[in-house]
Amino acid sequence: MYVGTLSFDLLLGDVHSLKEKRSLVRPIVAELQRKYAVSAAETGSQDLHRRAEIGLAVVSGDTGHLTDVLDRCERLVAARPEVELLSVRRGLHSDED
Repeated sequence: MYVGTLSFDLLLGDVHSLKEKRSLVRPIVAELQRKYAVSAAETGSQDLHRRAEIGLAVVSGDTGHLTDVLDRCERLVAARPEVELLSVRRGLHSDED
């Protein structure tokens, strides 16, 4: 069994409230969950208006499939015009760790 994780550090555009921030972040999280069957959530920077951190995890029995899903998720977030992807941290863990 393998577990892959991604953590996205995002800079949001012209956002002036936490409500506006949620209206940008929630659709991204929902699309990741719907399209790729991953566990995803806003995991950091909740009190900052223009910054967001989204974390996700996926479990697979095959590292090739795991890498493919993580790559697709990264491309999806990077392609969103309303956010700037500042950094991505990727982790790959096995049950033997």
